[in-house]
Amino acid sequence: MMHMPPTLPAADPSFARIRLLCSDVDGVLTDGGLYYGPSGVELSRFHVLDGQGLKALRSAGVATCFVTMSDNAQIRRRAADLGIDHCLTGISDKVLAVGQLVETLGLAWEEIAHIADDTNDLGLLDRVGLPVAVPNAVAETAAACRYVTRRAGGAGAVRELCDALIRSRNG
Repeated sequence: MMHMPPTLPAADPSFARIRLLCSDVDGVLTDGGLYYGPSGVELSRFHVLDGQGLKALRSAGVATCFVTMSDNAQIRRRAADLGIDHCLTGISDKVLAVGQLVETLGLAWEEIAHIADDTNDLGLLDRVGLPVAVPNAVAETAAACRYVTRRAGGAGAVRELCDALIRSRNG
């Protein structure tokens, strides 16, 4: 049986060191469902609470990043609508992509939080200072994380993490 991490606390002094929040998209910012219309249009459902949390986090001085294997217009549009600092789509090697961002921004890996749900994020979760899973994450991914959110992916999980990071910065 794999170890399951504790639930994300409302605040933690160690969270104050986080300067960049990276988030997977499918299954974290969305519920993981794919919606296809009769004309072949693919739709994604994002939760408004996550968007407000990301905006508040940016206002608190923490940079934001979407990092996903998916590459579609809905993700780029959501990132633009929210003012996400870095939108990395079509990424097969997330460690390499975020590593380049770390170097460009002059950050240390310990200053990064990442929230994820699947095994394609394991390498990145192993590198960052604050690895977080959503409760609907696969067991192997959850076991690699320090915490798991109460709210599910696509249902305010990212907002929960944003709020914890903001509270931790504000004392």
